[in-house]
Amino acid sequence: MLYALCEKYNIPYRRTGKLIVAADEDEISELENILKRANKNSVNDLRIIDESEIKSIEPHVIAKAALYSPSTGIIDAHALINYFEVQASSNCSLFAYKTEVVGIKKINNKYEIKTKKDNNELHCHTSSIVINSAGLHADKIAQMAGINIDKAKYKLYYCKGEYFYVDNSRGKLSSLVYPIPRKELIGLGIHATIDLAGDLRLGPNAFYVDELDYNVNESHKYDFFLSANRYLDFLEKKNLRPGFAGIRPKLQGPGDDFRDFVIAHEEDKGFPGFINLIGIESPGLTCSPAIARHIADIVDYISP
Repeated sequence: MLYALCEKYNIPYRRTGKLIVAADEDEISELENILKRANKNSVNDLRIIDESEIKSIEPHVIAKAALYSPSTGIIDAHALINYFEVQASSNCSLFAYKTEVVGIKKINNKYEIKTKKDNNELHCHTSSIVINSAGLHADKIAQMAGINIDKAKYKLYYCKGEYFYVDNSRGKLSSLVYPIPRKELIGLGIHATIDLAGDLRLGPNAFYVDELDYNVNESHKYDFFLSANRYLDFLEKKNLRPGFAGIRPKLQGPGDDFRDFVIAHEEDKGFPGFINLIGIESPGLTCSPAIARHIADIVDYISP
């Protein structure tokens, strides 16, 4: 759906392909496990390739084998978001920027929503349908409406990920390159990605934080180098410089088992018309058109 959207509305993108690489023989069995899960989820264009085919795709990648995804790509995320904004505005949506939700009160089958602008001006809105897509603060919005987030297991944990740019490297990549995801990690591992200009960056790492801080810790550079040096033959530590950071809303806390995101109409909790989107991490961007269609179907069901 996202590729079709890009084609139709000239949103910049590129199908790069992706390699998930096995650094040694022991990791090849994990590639096979990932392939089985992909097939089970109707992802049918993946295949395992050997060392010689890896070199034909990415000459600078070191691996015994790899899981190759030809349909993976990159996108101009800002252009996509701008498109969404223009489309929403042209369909009579109103945006209230620099505005905070400070209260939600259920009144019969409607919701009174109080907001505060950055100049402290208060406003009150009433709606029979509320879609909570508040990202890092989605649990707080749900709690504000009256949902018991501990009982519902909606509490979010902040997980930070940093990126480092690779400057003046001796090698170039045309694909995305991922290591085998390790069970002890809370992310997918530090991988090599390119942007639409062909510039290379490494990341993200993943660690839990208590506050929203987007600074990059330069002392993490050596960890990035060690991780990516296993599968890139041109990497030099001196070429790494701090890039940027992001924070993901995870439903599993430190030491917890993996939990997937939640999309739920909360009628069974006594909140008809209240739709929660909680714990949606990076797939949320790729899946945004599909998620939007799913939410529209829920809204049609609530008020046909």
